[in-house]
Amino acid sequence: MGEQPIFSTRAHVFQIDPATKRNWIPASKHALTVSYFYDATRNVYRIISVGGTKAIINSTITPNMTFTKTSQKFGQWADSRANTVYGLGFASEQHLSQFAEKFQEVKEAARLAREKSQDKTELTNPALNITSHQVLPSPIISSNGPGEDKLFRSQSADVEITTEKERLKKMLSEGSVSEVQWEAEFFSLQDNNNKLVAALHEANANVDQWKKQLAAYQEETETLRQRVAELESQGSHDSSSENNKEELSQTLEELELLIKAKDEEIQMLKSQKCGRWEAEGEREETLQKLQELEARNAELERRLHLAEQTLAETLAEREKIQNEVTKVAEIMDVKIFELSEIRQGLAKLVESN
Repeated sequence: MGEQPIFSTRAHVFQIDPATKRNWIPASKHALTVSYFYDATRNVYRIISVGGTKAIINSTITPNMTFTKTSQKFGQWADSRANTVYGLGFASEQHLSQFAEKFQEVKEAARLAREKSQDKTELTNPALNITSHQVLPSPIISSNGPGEDKLFRSQSADVEITTEKERLKKMLSEGSVSEVQWEAEFFSLQDNNNKLVAALHEANANVDQWKKQLAAYQEETETLRQRVAELESQGSHDSSSENNKEELSQTLEELELLIKAKDEEIQMLKSQKCGRWEAEGEREETLQKLQELEARNAELERRLHLAEQTLAETLAEREKIQNEVTKVAEIMDVKIFELSEIRQGLAKLVESN
């Protein structure tokens, strides 16, 4: 009840291989939550990480521990009590720096707590302090007996601690930094791959939506073609033709804008997929669908262009017919005028005879 979290982050957790003391063993396939805990009852700080129902990290922080940054995104520390070395691979250098700063703060707090506990022990039991100062020199003077045995055990413990420290330092120095970086990058790439798969599923959903929109555009194009055919059949009606022309031009502009927008979306989707090497099968299928969409867009543009060309030719032909009709009317007016003059001349001749 007295232990509370004071800091949490997410990282890929590793442990040193106990057999080789060189390689790292990943504790899980995905990033885990790594937290600092403070136990107010025992005045103890711990680093804890749980994977499922198993405690992956349960490390009590002592003033002798050191957190070492071995790369821009990877750090490690040795736990002599657990007889292992823990490694953490972070998503960014900022997360690594935050964890290292918190480690230093907790380490300093643990040192202050230990000193405070020692001072409190000396104040509550001063006789122990005096006795310890009086008893320490005695094993050095005696040559045989219990004092020599105590000195031998103390020296053996110091040698064992020194040997353990040297072994841990050697184990840390022999750790392969390149393998650590590769493993951290590997798990980061796994996360990026999962994100890419999600993006591909979303892209497939967008492709289906675009197919429906293209089908609607094709129907609208067919309607436009029918309007052009009606316009051709009604070439003699100038006023209705002009209205249909304006409506057709407006519809064509709207379709061109929509096609341009979809082309930009397709180009954006293509640019997002460039450089991706995961999920090759799904990407190729998506690219094939995009190519089909581009082909359909090209066919749609071709039909629109053909409709515009047909409309222009119809209007030109109608103007040509109107010009010819005007010329024929003018010629008929001239012929009628000449015929009337001939009739008048014949009438005068008849009267003179």
